[in-house]
Amino acid sequence: MPSSSPKRAKVWVTRLETDEQSAHKLAGAVSEQLDTQRSAVSLVDNGRGGWQVAIHFDGPPDKSTVQSLVSAAAGPAAAKRLRFERVTTKDWVKESLADLKPVEAGRFLIHGAHDRVGVPPNRIGIEIEAALAFGTGHHGTTHGCLLALDDLCKRVGKARSVHRLSPFGARSGLRILDLGTGSGVLAIAAARALRHHVLGTDIDAEAIRVAQANVRLNRVGAFVALAKAEGVARHWVRVRAPFNLVFANILLGPLQRLAAPLTKLIAPGGRIILSGLLPSQANAALSAYRPLALEHRIELDGWTTLVMRRVPASS
Repeated sequence: MPSSSPKRAKVWVTRLETDEQSAHKLAGAVSEQLDTQRSAVSLVDNGRGGWQVAIHFDGPPDKSTVQSLVSAAAGPAAAKRLRFERVTTKDWVKESLADLKPVEAGRFLIHGAHDRVGVPPNRIGIEIEAALAFGTGHHGTTHGCLLALDDLCKRVGKARSVHRLSPFGARSGLRILDLGTGSGVLAIAAARALRHHVLGTDIDAEAIRVAQANVRLNRVGAFVALAKAEGVARHWVRVRAPFNLVFANILLGPLQRLAAPLTKLIAPGGRIILSGLLPSQANAALSAYRPLALEHRIELDGWTTLVMRRVPASS
């Protein structure tokens, strides 16, 4: 008799273990040069100083093209070690879940579904699908942003305890922007911790789809609005300005291009958290956002996060 169990979809996958910078360089190359409708890349910190890159294909991949990308990002020796195999969709998602460990960042605990029951009551648990590992908090840039947010939340708590004005310079509701939201983890964290509305934007429609799924999963749909947008020129970004808090966890090039218009959208007393920066790039970012004052600098896993503040005119 034929089996009544449903068929599992088959995908091709190749894996590589390398250093963090090579892993992210490769992930960027895959996203830019391969068909994103037929391929996907996931990154997982193995906790031993290395990162595992897994590239998934919904059909037989062009092996020579993939090997060329790996060679450029991680070296010829890494390209020669590549092996391609067919697995079921369920299998590789399960593997990702097994490899992804919870990430602690101050009050925040970023975790997969398998660790949902282990979130302590004094932590803000944020559940992110493990197959979408970039943007889960494992990367130093996202982790740095979460630590910066946690520090700002502590200041909000202290201000409330002595009936002082919010450290964001706002007398009423906060306005928050997450530029380049990716998985939506920063927008979700801000919504959960501050209980104010957040606008998350990304140039990638697939990223918006993923972020929407994560927003629903974490039950913050009433606080988080998401939209596809490039930069900050869209009308519905500007009408929500000025922002009291902006996350810009992207890369130096886009940060520099957006510096002038983005700076204008920050409220007096408001802050912007810049990330996606190597330590050697921090001064260039500081120069681009020079009208703002550097308030906090976080160095983590070879990446730099900067917290900058628009000082009110009366200060």
